[in-house]
Amino acid sequence: MNHSSKIFRGALAALLVLSLFTVWGCGSSSDSDPAAGTDNGQVIIGLTDAPGDFASYAVDVVSLTLTKMNGAVVHTLPLATRVDFAQYVDMTEFLTAATVPSGAYVAATMVLDYSAADIQVETPAGDIAPADQVVDADGNPVGLLTVTVHTDGDRMLWVAPGLPSHMTLDFDLAASNQVEFAVDGTSTVTVQPTLLADIDPQAPKVHRIRGPLKDVDEARRMFTLILRPFAHALSGGQAPFGALPVYTDADTVFDLSGTSYTGDAGLAALAGLPRFTAVVARGDLELAPRRFVAREVFAGSSVPGGDQDAVTGNVVSRTGDTAMIRGAALHRAGGQVSFLRDVEVTLGPQTTVSREGDPDAHDLSEVSVGQRVLVFGTLDPQTDPSVLAASHVRLLHTTLRGVVVSGAPLVLSLNSVDGRSLDIFDFAGTGTDPAHDADPAAYEVDPGTLPVQGLAVGAPVKVRGFVSEFSQAPPDFIARSLVDLGGVRALMTVGWNPASGTAIQAVDATGMDLSMGGAGLFHHVFQGFLVTDLAGLSPRIEPPANGEGRFTLAEPHRRVVYDLWEDFAADLADRLADGAVARGLVASGFWNPDNGTLVGDAVDLALQ
Repeated sequence: MNHSSKIFRGALAALLVLSLFTVWGCGSSSDSDPAAGTDNGQVIIGLTDAPGDFASYAVDVVSLTLTKMNGAVVHTLPLATRVDFAQYVDMTEFLTAATVPSGAYVAATMVLDYSAADIQVETPAGDIAPADQVVDADGNPVGLLTVTVHTDGDRMLWVAPGLPSHMTLDFDLAASNQVEFAVDGTSTVTVQPTLLADIDPQAPKVHRIRGPLKDVDEARRMFTLILRPFAHALSGGQAPFGALPVYTDADTVFDLSGTSYTGDAGLAALAGLPRFTAVVARGDLELAPRRFVAREVFAGSSVPGGDQDAVTGNVVSRTGDTAMIRGAALHRAGGQVSFLRDVEVTLGPQTTVSREGDPDAHDLSEVSVGQRVLVFGTLDPQTDPSVLAASHVRLLHTTLRGVVVSGAPLVLSLNSVDGRSLDIFDFAGTGTDPAHDADPAAYEVDPGTLPVQGLAVGAPVKVRGFVSEFSQAPPDFIARSLVDLGGVRALMTVGWNPASGTAIQAVDATGMDLSMGGAGLFHHVFQGFLVTDLAGLSPRIEPPANGEGRFTLAEPHRRVVYDLWEDFAADLADRLADGAVARGLVASGFWNPDNGTLVGDAVDLALQ
């Protein structure tokens, strides 16, 4: 069958974990647990993902367990919960704060249920459509899927009384899924999950906590929320997912039912709200001391799922006071969450505007094409597209991905806006006149004081910030952060189906040569939003100059982890000589596209 294929683009977390059913670990383990004790401690677990071209990727997380060094299994998720991983590209959502026995934990296992999954994909034309089939690498329909991440060795999860431990699990959509479109337009999503884990995460992703307000302690500049992850209703005093203290400081911005505050004034206003008021806080996970500090706090009618309808998405066109929102996640008053392809937002004198992280007043001119928004109001679902009369628009950080056309001024050739295809955006009206409307092939970015002198023409970059006011471009975008993706770690993922005895052409102390002969659907290198298809190539993996890293040989019931490449290579050579065959490989490091070599300090090779 002829078909077109779309491979998902994604940024990588710093710590690699690997493949279906057996995921990358960080050291050797033993059968005893010297740290085990009778006291309990708290572990806070968050979920996030790397970006992909999904408008929605909602599956049920059935269970989440932690395994101690002595083999004991501890359940940390009290209820199955639906998670839309596509909504968590630029942040981490706290899932559960569980009280567990003290000790050392060496693995986390997550069970996902795809039987009622809501997976919405972008078609080659840029439209949104539900996936027609979701299958595994062997072409079988996906039901329950189990994935395990090992956290042993120097990245072990330690739990002790009085000091919360933190773990973030990253379900990498980019490396875990491939979408194929048949000539009749039907789509098939093939899933081969890659999970990432970080203990005490220090990556710059913003963290989010949501739930009903439990109490406020103004003297300590903190309040406590009852966790309500993902699609669970925000109201009510039950706390099956636990509770988490949230600290504030003088710079914390509060938006309480449409009224803005900063610092202690906002905390005092929050203290005046009824207990169990719906609250969402965004901020940073600090490690010294370990605590969550809020940058922004939203409460009451300023929270999706409160007493108004709310949609989240990107403005794809604007005409007068009508803005079209594409890829909208709809939060109905009362807590229901669903996905809509388009929502027509009507703006008017009653519509107020705020901007993420900014207590100052803003206006409707800032609702421009490309801008990511959260819009509150009243939805009329009887129209097509549905119409939302907006009472308030919150401007959210918008993410551009592209390559540098020039550095002074900074001009980009865009690849995507918030991971979405450029074909869906109509930039008419964005400029001071039609000749100055935004052009995605020459998109002008105001970098402010951000350093751009070292950016080379053709360098891939990620820029976060806000779209310029409607009808006022250029510039087209105001940057708040900029990342040169040229030095970003890459992820290589290859699967051989069936397992191949010729996949490893050669291996020694200097490196490993691979063959793509017999490779299945997964044979790519992901670096930022750049994807290299390895089909027809002979890629090579080399160790770092010092030969150190985490190199794993995984079999169905056994895994061996080496700190030195030469030991890994010697063992692998012996196994290959004894008839072992390769079925999958995931490696993390720095990719050189000129010679097809990955210098990798994390390699997991699955043998059969």
